[in-house]
Amino acid sequence: MQRKSVSRTSMVVTPMMIFCGLLFAGSSAWADDGQPTCTLKTLKGRYLFAGSGTVLPPFGMVTGPAPATHAGFHVFNGDGTGIDTITLVVNGAIQLSNAPAPFSYTVNADCTGTITVHAPFGPPPTFNIYVAPNGDSVATIGTDPGNADCEISQRVSPN
Repeated sequence: MQRKSVSRTSMVVTPMMIFCGLLFAGSSAWADDGQPTCTLKTLKGRYLFAGSGTVLPPFGMVTGPAPATHAGFHVFNGDGTGIDTITLVVNGAIQLSNAPAPFSYTVNADCTGTITVHAPFGPPPTFNIYVAPNGDSVATIGTDPGNADCEISQRVSPN
């Protein structure tokens, strides 16, 4: 009868490999099918944004097509809430200047979601969002009638 030998190295390394595999499996941002996954916590920190385009009635109480530009930053708290600071110019007139506007957001596992801005003017604008799995950027597109806004925001700080 022949004995099989087990080295001391394999007795130590094998359990460590199993432990590390379980550790990394539990913290993965990828689903079992290889697709990235996202959560509310994927969006955390300050993200710069800027955009320009044309707004149409009934957005912003305009009566006809009007050029609009805006810039500012989102601060996502990682829990479905945040605050924007925004400057908005419509038809050449400043409508908001460094105005704070709280928002709420959702993020689905497939890295899509929504933002609703609780703005200090009119009905709250809503946006569909598309989140980078690492949280470094988010694309937004306006979903309200007349809001043709579309932009990509980049994270510039973690808080």
